[in-house]
Amino acid sequence: MTISAFTPVTAGQQIILPDGRRLGFSEYGIRAGIPIFYFHGCPGSRLDALLAEPVARRFGVRLIALDRPGFGLSDYQEKRTIGKWPFDVSFLADALAIGRFAVLGVSGGGPYAAACASLIPHRLTAAGIVCGIAPPDMPEPGRGMAWRIRAALFLGRHAPLSMRLICGAIGWYLVHFPERALTIITAVACPADKEVLSGQPTRSIIAYSFKEAVRNGSSGVMQDLYLLTHPWGFRLETIPIMVQLWQGELDVTVPSRMARHLVGLIPGCKVTYYPRDGHFSLPVNHMDEIIQGLIPTGSF
Repeated sequence: MTISAFTPVTAGQQIILPDGRRLGFSEYGIRAGIPIFYFHGCPGSRLDALLAEPVARRFGVRLIALDRPGFGLSDYQEKRTIGKWPFDVSFLADALAIGRFAVLGVSGGGPYAAACASLIPHRLTAAGIVCGIAPPDMPEPGRGMAWRIRAALFLGRHAPLSMRLICGAIGWYLVHFPERALTIITAVACPADKEVLSGQPTRSIIAYSFKEAVRNGSSGVMQDLYLLTHPWGFRLETIPIMVQLWQGELDVTVPSRMARHLVGLIPGCKVTYYPRDGHFSLPVNHMDEIIQGLIPTGSF
């Protein structure tokens, strides 16, 4: 895999959290730039943000991508909840001497961006979600999804023991054959996603990120699937700041009906739909607009 053209400001780093866990992260873009914290999908890792590196540099952004507990360089956290994530983010921000910042959650990282908007709104300058999954209590949550994604979410909610075995097998496969795993995803993707997943460097970066996600096993992925498919522990209806959504109308991983459900729950929510984009093509094709949308007015 060749990703040398996308070099992070910092390679993988770790900090020690108050409970003794290690939290992994990498920085991209400009060290003295406007801070945006990036939350990856599932599976995924901090390396997802390599795709946004050129845009971050162009707009003077300091893009700080974190590994969630059990992913990449971050230690597994027993009994974690989505609602605990904002406090890990705040601790890292304090350690980096960052007072206020924006957050961006992509796909399975969307609920974690929403948690920050709900629980630490005073720390945020902006909050954004790209193709973000909706809460599990929405009507027919699996409708419009590719069957593999629908099956994974069903097992995560109703059969966690079976999901553990499947995640173990998936984790082994991602470590040894990440490119083949991406080929399987590409086969059921919409045409726009097939196009970006077949090209470089996008394909190599995503495969590399998949492999990094399970470097220490699949426990983080399994835990994430469980948390995403059970009550999140905070109310979207009480989010006091504006949240921006970006959604592809052709997405079969997180269908656009989920974005419409989020818009109905989050007060003052602003959404942009892209009729010709899917799950992977949207952030690849429109990262300029996404990053610009999270930069405070007058900063560039």
